[in-house]
Amino acid sequence: MVQEYQSPVRVYKHPFELIMAAYMRRFPKCPLIPVFVDSEVISENQSTDGSTLVTERRCVIDLDAPRLLKRIAGVDYLYFIQKNTLNRRDRTLHIEVHNETFSSRVIVRECCNYTVHPEDEEWTCFEQTASLDIKSFFGFESTAEKIAMKQYASSIKKGKEIIEYYLRELEEEGVTYIPRWTPPVTSGTSKLKFMPPTAPRAIPGKAAKSGLASKDPASLPEMVVGSPDDKLDADYIRRYLGDLTPLQESCLIRLRQWLQENHKGKIPKDQHVLRFLRARDFNLDKAREFLCQSLTWRKQHQVDFLLDTWERPQLLKDYHTGGWHHHDRDGRPLYVLRIGQMDTKGLVRALGEEVLLRQVLLINEEGLRRCQENTKVFGRPISCWTCVVDLEGLNMRHLWRPGVKALLRIIEVVEANYPETLDRLLILRAPRVFPVLWTLVSPLIDENTRKKFLVYAGNNYQGPGGLVDYIDKEIIPDFLGGGCMCDIPDGGMVPKSLYRTAEELESEENHLLTDSIYKSASIFKGAPYEILMEITEASSVITWDFDVSKGDVIFSIYHSKRAPQPPKKDTLGAHGITSLGLVNTQLIDRNWLLGKDYSMMEKALTCREGESVQGSHITRWPGFYILQWRFHSYPACSTSSLPRVDDVLASLQVSTHKCKIMYYTEVLASHDFRGSMTSLESSHSGFSQLSAATTSSGQSHTSSTVSR
Repeated sequence: MVQEYQSPVRVYKHPFELIMAAYMRRFPKCPLIPVFVDSEVISENQSTDGSTLVTERRCVIDLDAPRLLKRIAGVDYLYFIQKNTLNRRDRTLHIEVHNETFSSRVIVRECCNYTVHPEDEEWTCFEQTASLDIKSFFGFESTAEKIAMKQYASSIKKGKEIIEYYLRELEEEGVTYIPRWTPPVTSGTSKLKFMPPTAPRAIPGKAAKSGLASKDPASLPEMVVGSPDDKLDADYIRRYLGDLTPLQESCLIRLRQWLQENHKGKIPKDQHVLRFLRARDFNLDKAREFLCQSLTWRKQHQVDFLLDTWERPQLLKDYHTGGWHHHDRDGRPLYVLRIGQMDTKGLVRALGEEVLLRQVLLINEEGLRRCQENTKVFGRPISCWTCVVDLEGLNMRHLWRPGVKALLRIIEVVEANYPETLDRLLILRAPRVFPVLWTLVSPLIDENTRKKFLVYAGNNYQGPGGLVDYIDKEIIPDFLGGGCMCDIPDGGMVPKSLYRTAEELESEENHLLTDSIYKSASIFKGAPYEILMEITEASSVITWDFDVSKGDVIFSIYHSKRAPQPPKKDTLGAHGITSLGLVNTQLIDRNWLLGKDYSMMEKALTCREGESVQGSHITRWPGFYILQWRFHSYPACSTSSLPRVDDVLASLQVSTHKCKIMYYTEVLASHDFRGSMTSLESSHSGFSQLSAATTSSGQSHTSSTVSR
């Protein structure tokens, strides 16, 4: 595999001629570079007018490698050929280097350029590219590659220091100015003074360094479709992006160049590109794939315009208990979320997942903007934020299974598009049920992100080692024991009158999520609604959550070892009766016998209009399980669960003989169910006002809770 390196633009605030004088002092050998043993000039050619000088040297390098590897390779030193082309007229130095040792096994190429700064002719720019291709090396290809890259990264870091060292040495000797080269005067001609070329290239951060009116740093990395000539200044990287190793700088520059050459559309900010590189440990190929997927997603869903175009619903403003609150001790934006005071089920039912996801994306987009602002305010790179999550009030109602499912889907979107945006997550006042939620959520969170979580139970967050280590005491919110007012809604229970039906949620155009968690179903008199679940592993857990929005229903669970065969479509049409398409597909064959062909797993549960039911069933055997909702009429129908033909015909004519439900179902593997079951068995709390109606049998374990 070919390893490549691309440096940022390094700027010396000295004229080109003075830099060249300092550079020449590195030869024939440099004590500041211990591995650079010696060099000798093997050829030197100068143009007639003296403007161009081409010098070739053989350089001797003592590679810092294990002695065993040197003995296997049969060499103590490595030899490189360096060709320098100095153009005094254009004020450029072009350097080309290739290896002479092991040239049939290893290909090393390096190219360096010293040029005049495009915006200040008294400054000098330096750029460097290199590549390493180890085709074979006595079976130690990987080891040799690591040693070479480590050695090269070390020499890169010293390069600027060496030039600056010799500049100081020249200054101590009284050399602070070297005149520019001018063409020689010949008879009959006047002396011509050379003017430097003007071919400016954009170097972000130049204005800030020059002392001129600097741009807003938030706008510096913002670019539209760029050209390959756009360069990153090393000082700009250090000022706005942070301290990076030479190889990390190279990855950033190469990925940025690739985007400029191949990405059609808006080029993301440098801070954003860097986050994706960090998330993939600066693996360029993985980071590029990761970033491109996110850019496609952002373009598809117009996320770049979310801050300016999306107006949050008033209900969300009133009941979402989170908000931005000053900054932490290091200047990072601080977000506070009082999740224990938030009615997660009410928000999902009243607004839908799409709105909640947009709210989370809005928070992330706002966080990116605040990071840019704080970078300007505090004068140092700030690329992520701190989040404080207060869990006071968290109980089993928050572990409502569809709500957790919605949370997991939101986490997936955020992890895929906002990597490395969180510096620290402080979880305060964690109750005993928190491990249950953590068990469900943590598998979807990146390992590096999980390491940023700090959990405090009870009041352990108070005092040294707690919140004051991360947030100034003066801005700790009042509800956490501080004296600072925090402008965050108190939350509370979303009125059920604001709940929306499944049809209303499904009818909306979902852009960010392809489907909704909830589905709706109609139940007719004599035509129950049934769902088939194939269970392959005993002790799996079938979970459900449904609301009865119209009429009363009877809920039952059946088991069969045989796979149900749904009847052919339009069986009524075969008898000359036109089907109106309203009859549900029946999974339990009318010829089956209860107790022989199929069995009822639990006592049927009667559910009234307006009730919410959550429950679970631990399966005892593999096979086919049928969840059935049937119309409940007064007086009670026959004990037979099979529909009669006259009931079906009546349901087609009488619209009042119809019930409606919104439901969600899921099957959990046996090894996962214990932590999740707690959320389903739950639920006595003043907030949710749940009353349990639990049934059980000797064959299995079932729990259902009913909320009115």
